[in-house]
Amino acid sequence: MKYNHLEIEKKWQDFWYENKIFKTPVLNELDKSKPKYYVLDMLPYPSGDGLHVGHPEGYTATDIISRYKRMRGFNVLHPMGWDAFGLPAEQFAIKKQIHPRIGVDECVKRFREQLKSLGFSYDWDREINTTDEKYYKWTQWMFLKIFNSYFDEKENKAKPIEFLQIPEGLSENEKYEYINSQRLAFLSESPVNWCPELGTVLANEEVAEQTEKGYTVVRKNLLQWKIRITKYARRLIDGLDKLKWPENIKKLQTNWIGRSEGVSVKFKIKSENFTGLKDIEVFTTRPDTLFGATYMVLAPEHPFIKDITTKEQLSSVEAYIDKAAKKSELERTELDKTKTGEFTGAFAINPVNEKEFPVLIADYVLMSYGTGAIMSVPGHDERDMEFAVKYNLPIVPVVQPANLGKDETEVFYESIRNGKLCYTDDGISVNSGLISGLTTSQAKEKMNSWLEENGVGKKSINYKLRDWLFSRQRYWGEPFPVIHLEDGKIKALKEDILPVTLPDVKSYKPSGTGESPLAIIDEWVNTIDTETGQKAKRETNTMPQWAGSCWYYMRYVDPDNSEIFCSKENDSYWMPVDLYIGGSEHAVLHLLYARFWHKVLFDLGFVNSDEPFQQLFNQGMILGEDGVKMSKSRGNVINPDDMINEFGADSMRLFEMFMGPLEATKPWSNEGMAGMNRFLNRVWRLVVNEHTEELNGAITDEEPSPEIKKLLHQTIKKITRDIEDGDMKFNTSIAQMMIFVNELYKKDKISKSVLNTFVLLLAPYAPHISEELWQRLGNENSISYQKWPVYEEELTKEEKVTIVFSVNGKVRSKAEMTIDSDDKSLQQAAMDDPVIIKHITGKNIIKIITVKNKMVNLVVK
Repeated sequence: MKYNHLEIEKKWQDFWYENKIFKTPVLNELDKSKPKYYVLDMLPYPSGDGLHVGHPEGYTATDIISRYKRMRGFNVLHPMGWDAFGLPAEQFAIKKQIHPRIGVDECVKRFREQLKSLGFSYDWDREINTTDEKYYKWTQWMFLKIFNSYFDEKENKAKPIEFLQIPEGLSENEKYEYINSQRLAFLSESPVNWCPELGTVLANEEVAEQTEKGYTVVRKNLLQWKIRITKYARRLIDGLDKLKWPENIKKLQTNWIGRSEGVSVKFKIKSENFTGLKDIEVFTTRPDTLFGATYMVLAPEHPFIKDITTKEQLSSVEAYIDKAAKKSELERTELDKTKTGEFTGAFAINPVNEKEFPVLIADYVLMSYGTGAIMSVPGHDERDMEFAVKYNLPIVPVVQPANLGKDETEVFYESIRNGKLCYTDDGISVNSGLISGLTTSQAKEKMNSWLEENGVGKKSINYKLRDWLFSRQRYWGEPFPVIHLEDGKIKALKEDILPVTLPDVKSYKPSGTGESPLAIIDEWVNTIDTETGQKAKRETNTMPQWAGSCWYYMRYVDPDNSEIFCSKENDSYWMPVDLYIGGSEHAVLHLLYARFWHKVLFDLGFVNSDEPFQQLFNQGMILGEDGVKMSKSRGNVINPDDMINEFGADSMRLFEMFMGPLEATKPWSNEGMAGMNRFLNRVWRLVVNEHTEELNGAITDEEPSPEIKKLLHQTIKKITRDIEDGDMKFNTSIAQMMIFVNELYKKDKISKSVLNTFVLLLAPYAPHISEELWQRLGNENSISYQKWPVYEEELTKEEKVTIVFSVNGKVRSKAEMTIDSDDKSLQQAAMDDPVIIKHITGKNIIKIITVKNKMVNLVVK
């Protein structure tokens, strides 16, 4: 029979599923003498569109490694599940006019079928879904642990709230307020990114995606749940050093957290609104430029504005604040935007020279960074200079490049003063009193000391990272396990009544008031506190989609445990994840949140490590055949179902790995898929006679020729090393397989032992055809747990190697020589080469450079 991929693939998929071939035994049934390997795919959101051919790329890579590790004798954990809460699922359900649960179930069913059709070796008994009540019970439980914790600054870790030291002399209400002010999870009214069309708040990281889709995002003050991820900023940066992650991802996280070393400086503020002076703090990384500050800018949300704005400026300032409130942070911080601002009528006094300068507000300053106030040094900050030029504010040069001549210095000063030049580099301080003449580093150090000695400043570390906005105004999310009592206090629910489930309702569209759709479901919202008998209302915001995906990797480890989210024993054995593969777009969302969440659980003693993912690899993007990102609007989306039907799952798996290194971006090619299918047909015919359906008549029990044996061991070594080195360049392994198959076709006889070994090598990449050929070659049991072939090092060595002969660095000739030839033999061969003789005749040989097994270079004059 011919190679019938549809029949063969269904046969083995059914066999694997029905016999639970890839089920990982529970902990007490595992052979713990074996090493473990936990390989994980990023939790997918099951969209209504199903998979396109780009999605399985990373899944194929993890499956190759999982299958390989099983064959190497590892206990392998390779699970799959669904990140199904959140805005996309809710929007899909609204569009289809169905309940989100129905929509999610339909999408999960389709995704699961598609993944199974590709032969991925998942342990489906460990499948999880973030919308399952048994799952999100533990998400709510973890929120309660976070809510009932505070951060101990001295020990740099989270602790249960009962260990918090409360100041003496506080009333009961003051104690309540103090405790709430220290909780890791807290309610705060603050400006947020509000999307009126979607009826929900967006995190800063989500704004770009939704504005690209055409949605409006404005700033709005709302009471929101936040989590103090900022307390972990230092640990999140420091922890990256011990992780085997791509450097670009480490850099993205480091930059997002944004650690800045500088100084907090106190400026006095004077206004006609009050007598005396008031203090305001400014954070700066360049204290050496204090003498160049010529104005101060406050964020429009700064609480100080209403105190200092004079009557004359009040109407224009209020109008500006209203206008700024309608902009997102992204719009406000765009570098190419025109800078705008308003004068408050107040003045700041520079602590280093007692000079007064105006205080303005401008939307390019954010309340969420630093103190929400900046000292503006237009001579040495491009943004400040642009603003100063527009509003005719003075510009003073206070840093110049080293070694400027007298004439150059005058030109430099004039260029800065008239706004034509902004000097942002380090240099020598000038026009700066006590620090004039010092280098930037010396000036910073001296100014820091002066500020501290005079009580107007202190060294400080600032982070760009903001507290995690943890609530959304939508129906389809995890309900918060807290209630609001009649007296205005917030109360955490008891753990034994979890989960708090969503009400079963017909309408879950946005309320139109800025509140969650849950807020208008009175029978769900109104409740009674069972302990006090007080009337209470449930929290009507829901958790963000990131909540459930922060810890899913732990649930895979112990999915059926009803007592705890994961036992210490399972955690100790399986964690951390050995290999995590997913897209780089999750660098500052899921990956950062999951690391934070895990560190909190570690601090509270629920997990054994403070980092969840030991090694991370990011797959690249597969583009459409037109070389552009796949999208329905472009009409270039390739459906994997069509590819599998026409060419087979094994062909698709092989082709996606053959397209190039896993991390590379590459265009799809249907012709490439057809070529891979032709390769598998050639493999099939090596074993099976298509006319008789018996084994190929060329197969023999004889030993292979030395030539084939050598090539076989070279192939084993190549494929083994390509998997083990972690570079994910599986394309070179597949190329080696093709070379090997081509050589077998040149032989009249093919050793069965060689075919058995080759099929074992092919199995992780193309498991369906490998299972079938393994069976047809007379072997019993699934190929999935057979031992991986071992190569003999001696047989992998090349007997001949090409040596390049050069004259003065230019290649002139080449020769095949015995591998590991000594330098003398190589040099003599070069000297005897007719072409080389022609280029060195009549010249003096100054030097001969020899590189073993590679080249000989003659330097002549």
